[in-house]
Amino acid sequence: MTRSSDDPADPRKRRNPLFGSLRASFLTGLVVIAPIGLTVWLMWTVIGWVDGWVLPFVPSRFRPENYIGINLRGVGVIFFLVFTVVVGWLAKGLIGKSLIRWGESLVDRMPVVRSVYNGLKQIAETVFAQSETSFDRACLVEYPRKGLWAIAFISTDAKGEIRNAMPGDGHKVTVFLPTTPNPTSGFLLFVDREDIHELDMTVEDAAKLVISAGLVYPPERRTPPPTREARAAE
Repeated sequence: MTRSSDDPADPRKRRNPLFGSLRASFLTGLVVIAPIGLTVWLMWTVIGWVDGWVLPFVPSRFRPENYIGINLRGVGVIFFLVFTVVVGWLAKGLIGKSLIRWGESLVDRMPVVRSVYNGLKQIAETVFAQSETSFDRACLVEYPRKGLWAIAFISTDAKGEIRNAMPGDGHKVTVFLPTTPNPTSGFLLFVDREDIHELDMTVEDAAKLVISAGLVYPPERRTPPPTREARAAE
């Protein structure tokens, strides 16, 4: 026997509307506060981490806490930014280039240090190069088998031995397939250009989709994003 909606014994009638309203308001507030709180916490943590690494190398007479009595968070970040700009400015000059060549010649004589330094240098030049844009397009690739599709980011054209070892004469590209929910790890794939399907969504929107495990879909774009050639011409 089923109870009617007018039956006072119906569990739906016994629900407290005040509790439901408070619960809905709490969840709404949590959605608003959580991203802000996590962002602030992450920035605060990174700034403290940089301060902890940089400040020990800064002479005490240059630290503001010795004059105002307060340990200001972020001073190490400022020193790091200023130091990086100065080093970059010096490295572009003749004396700086000479010192870098002299230092690299010393590193080349150290077997283990040479391998680590050259690998890190190549990664840094690839990631921070201003002349080329890495991961500028999002795409779909069939992975890990036919019929299953995954989001990936187009990196560069396949070159050298990798390109020569791949069968076929078609255009080969390098793509990075991130994992969920941590997109900093993933798989490096070399595929034929015709086997990937470029997406209209931006790299940022694709990264959000990967991090959220498919929960945050970007709005559909009515116009395709500009190509690499169009962005370079701007």
